[in-house]
Amino acid sequence: MDVDVIVIGAGQAGMPLAARLAAAGRRVLLAERKELGGTCVNTGCTPTKTMIASARAAHVARTARRLGVEAGEVRVDLAAVVRRKDDVVRQWRDSVERRLREAGERLRLVRAHARFVGPREVEAGGERHRAEVVVVNAGARPMMPRLPGLDGAGALDNRTLMELTDVPPHLVVLGGGYIGCEFAQMFRRFGSEVTLIDHGDRLLAMEDADTSDAIKDVFAGEGIRLELSARVESVARDGAEVVARLARGEVRGSHLLVAVGRRPNTDDLGADAAGIALDAHGFILVDDHYRTSAEGVYAVGDVTPGPQFTHASWDDHRLLFDHLMGRGGRKRSQRLVPVTAFTDPQVARVGLTEHEARAKGVAYEKAAMPFSAIARAVETGERAGLLKALIDPATERVLGAAIVGAEAGELIHVFVAVMQAGATARAVVDAEMVHPTFAEGLQSLLLRLPRYTL
Repeated sequence: MDVDVIVIGAGQAGMPLAARLAAAGRRVLLAERKELGGTCVNTGCTPTKTMIASARAAHVARTARRLGVEAGEVRVDLAAVVRRKDDVVRQWRDSVERRLREAGERLRLVRAHARFVGPREVEAGGERHRAEVVVVNAGARPMMPRLPGLDGAGALDNRTLMELTDVPPHLVVLGGGYIGCEFAQMFRRFGSEVTLIDHGDRLLAMEDADTSDAIKDVFAGEGIRLELSARVESVARDGAEVVARLARGEVRGSHLLVAVGRRPNTDDLGADAAGIALDAHGFILVDDHYRTSAEGVYAVGDVTPGPQFTHASWDDHRLLFDHLMGRGGRKRSQRLVPVTAFTDPQVARVGLTEHEARAKGVAYEKAAMPFSAIARAVETGERAGLLKALIDPATERVLGAAIVGAEAGELIHVFVAVMQAGATARAVVDAEMVHPTFAEGLQSLLLRLPRYTL
């Protein structure tokens, strides 16, 4: 064995895991064929949320009259927005490179594609390497559906859309999930006409219907055209236009974003040579300690089935590090994974949805209220949305919570902390909340339950 550990992929699980293992005395080889930092830094969280901030600034300026402020004509310089985005991405990428340099000589970085050529044997950069432990953090990429005409339609994915320097006259978005919704609203606020198409009957299909309806109403109010329960039969380029043909007609636009999901980067990984089992979609199957079907081989991050979020990948590295160091700790199936769609208002959730609770036969009490019932929401003009929490009737523990509203991604962490600590909802009910804040709305929400009514 020429190293102790091989890590394939320098994403949000692979990079910190490699650095920590090297600091713990292991000889580590880290292979990365593209940019350091993975999807999050380069094409995911960092660039999209940076551009979303610009889009929100345009929206706030454009709608400032509702607060008694005249802002004048709003013009978006998309080229400047993209330059700012690229600068922020560069900053985070540089920070990743610094951390790897700080790891010292025990960590060797190979900038090349890595693939298995045998059990725990990897080829990268024309060299073969073997190790007792191999960790796969190969990530995922945008999935392109098999639609007639799509190859010649000039379709964009999240990366290429963020490289445009002129605002598209009419952006057609295929997919109503997190990515599709974030980009639809972003480019509508930049000034594009936007049509969003999804085969489902609502946006954000993983959420409860009331949650989906809340963001649907916001989109309608901003002039985003929604084509739901609509299956695309083919796509074509007609001069300067792209045409999406539906069973009930067609949608024409200038640009097409395809955001229908992501596929794992296992096509050229050499999984067969390593003895790694994949599921029907190509994801690497793992157990509660990230072990694959191959002895000594582990997988983390988006290449595994499950939630594809940066915070989930980063948590993967913590759990696997403890396992590799012989420590106890949480299992993969025991963790809470909160989620947030960075639309405006944000959509955040942790734990069970109502739909999941009913499907599993889990008893619950529900507290619900409109976001506009929060004093600060009224004062700031951020009234859109709702709050909902599910409580175990027997133990008073929080089973799940969903928030659509201003800073929902921040607010959901109150419930995350309560649930992680195993505390009851009374911990929020009895807390002294600052007034006026959005957070006191969480207390007001729970006080709507009969057991907590004052």
